Amino acid sequence: MGSVAKRFYVTTPIYYVNDAPHIGHAYTTVTADAVARWHRLLGDEVFFLTGTDEHGLKVARAAEANGLTPVEHADRFSARYREAWELLDISNDDFIRTTEPRHYEATQKLMQAAYEAGYIELRPYEGLYCVSCEAYYTEDDLLDGMQCPIHRRPVELLKEENYFFKLSEFTDRLLEWYQANPGAVTPESKRNEAVGLIRGGLRDISISRTSIKWGVPVPWDGDHVFYVWYDALINYATAIGYGRDDARFDAWWPAVHHLIGKDILRFHCVYWPALLMAAGIDPPARIAVHGYLLVGGEKMSKTAFNQISPAGLVPTFGVDGYRYHFLRDQAFGPDGEFSYEGMVSRYNADLANNLGNLLARVSTVVERKCAGIGPAPDPDSALRVFVESAYEQIADAWERIAPSEALEATWRLVRETNAALEAAEPWKAEPGPAVDAVLGDALEILRIVAVLASPALTRAAEEIWRRIGMDGSVLDQRLPAAAAWGGYPGGRKVERGNPLFPRLQG
Repeated sequence: MGSVAKRFYVTTPIYYVNDAPHIGHAYTTVTADAVARWHRLLGDEVFFLTGTDEHGLKVARAAEANGLTPVEHADRFSARYREAWELLDISNDDFIRTTEPRHYEATQKLMQAAYEAGYIELRPYEGLYCVSCEAYYTEDDLLDGMQCPIHRRPVELLKEENYFFKLSEFTDRLLEWYQANPGAVTPESKRNEAVGLIRGGLRDISISRTSIKWGVPVPWDGDHVFYVWYDALINYATAIGYGRDDARFDAWWPAVHHLIGKDILRFHCVYWPALLMAAGIDPPARIAVHGYLLVGGEKMSKTAFNQISPAGLVPTFGVDGYRYHFLRDQAFGPDGEFSYEGMVSRYNADLANNLGNLLARVSTVVERKCAGIGPAPDPDSALRVFVESAYEQIADAWERIAPSEALEATWRLVRETNAALEAAEPWKAEPGPAVDAVLGDALEILRIVAVLASPALTRAAEEIWRRIGMDGSVLDQRLPAAAAWGGYPGGRKVERGNPLFPRLQG
């Protein structure tokens, strides 16, 4: 059960400021937050980055339509993301905006390096452009009626002289990188998709625009700004000092873990590694790709009018109920289907009936049979072996970015302990060593579960910790020691309180 402290850099995509945050954005962010919190428990030095992507034609047009300057529009929407993440207890260490001076410097430095290496050149360009994606498409990519496959809106024909990145020259190097780093993109199905895109033939890509000014200026040609995707990708390097603090950048890169949705796989798993190679930088260590969060079988979008905001759910479920549902019910990788009924069902089953009920019945029986003072666990408890095997599964699942599996294994501890209480029925027994052992074991499980569930339950974990009489904070605990059997000292005042998770009506 040994663990070696290390640096752990985790990122979300930076979210585009044309839209308010919805549960799809929050899914990636809550997952990254939970993974960051797990690695802090391990004692790792964690850096967790999120932020907003603020350049491009779509932002310029949206700002104009609302009578705002682009920066005023970006300020307004960026603030909405900050508010949403604050609401959900997101523990990011930095919030980057692509309009910051540090990001202009990093983008210009990285692209200048690729340009000087001969991988960028000026060419005339004519292409089919989706303003919503800020991306060019070929006719083969489009739906009937020349519509974008993601937004189902007609594309526009754009003609201008652009700088091109010679992506086609990186086919072999990318394939060699994928072969040498089989875990660089997960899950395997998404890795295979990326490799398929590379094997299918890479075309050089336009990376600059002259028709708009809302972007990072090209350092060697003031008439051009970088096209939004390349500026956006570089945020991951900006935040750890690229362009300003070489020592800091070298300390953190390339041990980065990007969490992304599958709609931006091509940019992160093909373009980004190649762009880094062109600038003489190693590709990222890992890109973990998840599917869509579907509502009524469809991806959330403004055009489908099916967006749900986190703020619409937190008043009912609480922050913990919200976070737990999305981490537990949506397996990281495949598409997931959101339903309100499913959320109520998961909340009542796992939080109200299982964890909340365990805390309530243990604190009640400790009050009645032990004068409110919690006994120590039995060193030879049958639950001890169960905890040790569960910890290995839980740690492995978090390492693989599989929160749903980690939480399922954590809740098996809760269910097993409830079953042990049902079998022993300490509420019917006379006070004495047998009752003390059963209650001590249950308090020890509550202590361990408070630690192991804390990446998901940012508030309830602390409340459990407090009610069973533990000192300090769950955040001060370090794994694997905190999951070792015997950490509940006994002799502590146990508090009966209001239900931790009041049952919800469907």
